[in-house]
Amino acid sequence: MTSPTSPTTGYMMQAIGHIESDFPDKFGVPRQPGLAPAAHAVLILVPPYDDPLMVRGLETFSHLWLTFVFHLSPERWSPLVRPPRLGGNAKVGVFASRSTHRPNRLGQSLVELLGIDTQDGVRLLLSGCDLVSGTPVLDIKPYLPWVEALPDARAGFAPEAPPMLPVTFAPEAEAALNARGDGDSLRTLIIQVLAQDPRPAYHRRTLGGDSARVYGVRLRDVDVRFHAIEEGQETLIVVVEIVPA
Repeated sequence: MTSPTSPTTGYMMQAIGHIESDFPDKFGVPRQPGLAPAAHAVLILVPPYDDPLMVRGLETFSHLWLTFVFHLSPERWSPLVRPPRLGGNAKVGVFASRSTHRPNRLGQSLVELLGIDTQDGVRLLLSGCDLVSGTPVLDIKPYLPWVEALPDARAGFAPEAPPMLPVTFAPEAEAALNARGDGDSLRTLIIQVLAQDPRPAYHRRTLGGDSARVYGVRLRDVDVRFHAIEEGQETLIVVVEIVPA
């Protein structure tokens, strides 16, 4: 029997809050934090962690580490995964990746803190978020750039940010944006999300120039429908329609 002090003892954890974000669905969520600065979110703390005393002094930090649970990922996991950065074909060990299919489904995200609302409980206003709405958050820690920013560190198979694809809008999509009060910020969010090409890696590899296939990404309260046009070695993302979700 495992003793209470064994390092292999199971641990009970409780969410301290949950995320409300621009991403109602996990498809299209940026694969890393900070790649879509226009993606805003709110971390809502829940009792008994919604005491303003628990965030006293947090406003002096610009960025935070969030520890969370990949709650929409299956509980099963595999020792090998296929990172999108390797084309969705080559396999690496799960601990050599940031895959959501992990033994404990834990994730870590670095986000910008825009403000703290303590009028009724505690709400942290965040930017650059890569978390789907409903994500349970387990912990918050301030980011310390003098110890955690190591620009000379090796980054394995992901040595730099992924290339950003050009994004254009069909007239119907432009009209839908122009009719909204938040059209400008939504346009920026759409560009930042789609420029990363959220299509599954195997679709990019096998479908090639299949521009007839339309994909849908839910952002805020709309469904953004787009397709990809291959022109030689270049890929153009075209937003064809923006409709209520």
